[in-house]
Amino acid sequence: MAGYCLSIGCLVWVLHGYPLADLIPNIRSLDWRWVSIAVVTDLSVYLSHAWRWNTLLSPIVRLRLWRTVQAIYIGLFANEVLPLRVGELIRCYLLAHWNDLRLSLGFASAAVERLIDGLWMLIAFLITASLVKGIPEDLVILVQILGVLVLAGAGLLLWIMVHKQQAHAVVRESRWSSTLRHVLEGLHLMGNLRTLSLTSAISLLYLVLQFFTVYALMRAYGLDLSFWAAAGVLTIVRLATVVPNAPGNVGLVNAACVMALKLFDVEKNDATTFSIILFGALTLPLLIGGAVATALTGSNIGELRNRAKRGLAAARRGDES
Repeated sequence: MAGYCLSIGCLVWVLHGYPLADLIPNIRSLDWRWVSIAVVTDLSVYLSHAWRWNTLLSPIVRLRLWRTVQAIYIGLFANEVLPLRVGELIRCYLLAHWNDLRLSLGFASAAVERLIDGLWMLIAFLITASLVKGIPEDLVILVQILGVLVLAGAGLLLWIMVHKQQAHAVVRESRWSSTLRHVLEGLHLMGNLRTLSLTSAISLLYLVLQFFTVYALMRAYGLDLSFWAAAGVLTIVRLATVVPNAPGNVGLVNAACVMALKLFDVEKNDATTFSIILFGALTLPLLIGGAVATALTGSNIGELRNRAKRGLAAARRGDES
């Protein structure tokens, strides 16, 4: 409920005083060549995401790219229509189910992905902070907290990789010992230098493609901002929406985008229009692709969510037995 209230509050703030009658003419005036480039680039983001996931799990299993893309699309589709980002559970469940993997391995690989993404995002934020002044203090504090968590996670991963026996000894003392043991085994297999280096490089490509998508949309709308400004805007939006929220982070995405653009001296009405264009351009293709990917499974998203929850419960029972 709190997430929905936050989304509604953000939408009220963003749309307060905004001339809605100007929205359709502004959309019609877009340079659709740049919009097309943005959509194609955004689609390539998910291909790079699948490539990265396959690479990370390559020491354990050889995955089919299409199946991985399908799991990612379904998971992101679930995040757009269901609260609390339950899509993360669904995509890990589908990958494990389709490839006869332990669900704990899916969670371990997703955690490594997020850790690497966090490191690159922190670097992007530092670059953004060096380019603009007046970044909100609350956002700086949030980044500092996230930075501590990411560095702690990186340190823990490094310790697990170096001290395998000690890590297993610690895990044996936990009531979740069986589940955690499978996670540790997966981290050991994924945690070789070659795999992590290649995964990190693909993660950088994954982030740069997202930046370019925003830059292309800025060009389509006529905002005279650089690629680095686009990177700064997306970085702030991603950081502001890091906590699970209402479906699609509607409202919060718009508010974060408006506040980010104000740092680059974009007038509020223009920033509001662009936030709506950004949300639509990133969300509509994902909804279409996710709906198609979900339909190909022969189930609806609610059924997949329930199956994923049952799979998680079964995995826990199996690990405890």
